[in-house]
Amino acid sequence: MDIPRIFTIRESGHRIHNPLSSEKLALLGRALHLKTGTTALDLGSGSGEMLCTWARDHGLTGTGVDLSVLFTEQARARALELGVADRVKFIHADAADYVTSAADGLVDLAACIGATWIGSGVAGTVELLSRSLKPGGIMLIGEPYWQLGVPDKQTAELCEAADPYDFLVLPALLAQFSELGYDVVELMLANQDDWDRYQGAQWFTMRSWLEAHPDDEMADQVRAELAAEPARYARYTREHVGWGIFALRQR
Repeated sequence: MDIPRIFTIRESGHRIHNPLSSEKLALLGRALHLKTGTTALDLGSGSGEMLCTWARDHGLTGTGVDLSVLFTEQARARALELGVADRVKFIHADAADYVTSAADGLVDLAACIGATWIGSGVAGTVELLSRSLKPGGIMLIGEPYWQLGVPDKQTAELCEAADPYDFLVLPALLAQFSELGYDVVELMLANQDDWDRYQGAQWFTMRSWLEAHPDDEMADQVRAELAAEPARYARYTREHVGWGIFALRQR
C-alpha cells in the first residue's frame, strides 16, 4: 500500500507537500491561537511538517495518517529531529476511511491539507473529518481553486485537473463551505512565489534523482517530465490555479 512512485521521486526533498511556505505554515498556527494540549488529526499528513512544528511551537499533540511509506518515515524522523516524538505519531495507512478510535477520542483540530481526494472531494472530506472532530473544533481543508474563472477542458487537464469542475473559483469554494454548514474563520493562500518554490524544488529533486539513478526503470519517465514540466507549469498551473488552507468551524 503506497502512493505512485513518481510522487515520491518528485517530492522526496519536500517538507511541505503543497505550495505553502514554512513561514506561512507557522503564521497559520499562530492565527489559529492554538493552545498547549490541543489534540489534532491530520489525514494525508505527508512528511509531518505541520504536526511536528505545531507540536514544537504550540504544544499540540496528534496523529498523522498517510498512504506513502517514504513520507511517513520522513515524518517520524522529523518528529525525532524536533524533539516531539512523544507528542505526535504517524501511521502508514489509507486516510480515506480513518476516524479516531474511541480510545483516542475526538480531536480539537482535524485537517486534510491538499488531499481531499480521500473523501472524493471537499464535501466528502469535510464529512469524514467531522467524525473525528469535537463540537466547536477547528477543521482545516487545503484545496486548489481556479484563479481566472473555470477554464475549458484542455486547459484544466494541462493544469492537472481531470475536469474543469474538479476545482471551483475562490468565491464559490468559500460559498461551498458555508453551504456545508461551516463558517470560514481563517485562511492562508499561496502566492506565486510559494508555487514557484514548491514546483522548482520538484525539478531540482528530479534532476538530482536522475543523476543518482540513470539506469532506473523510471528514469525515462522522470527525464521526460523534467523536460516538459517547467514550461507547462509556467503557462498553465502558475496562471490558472490558486491554492489555500481554509479554517472552518461548524455552525
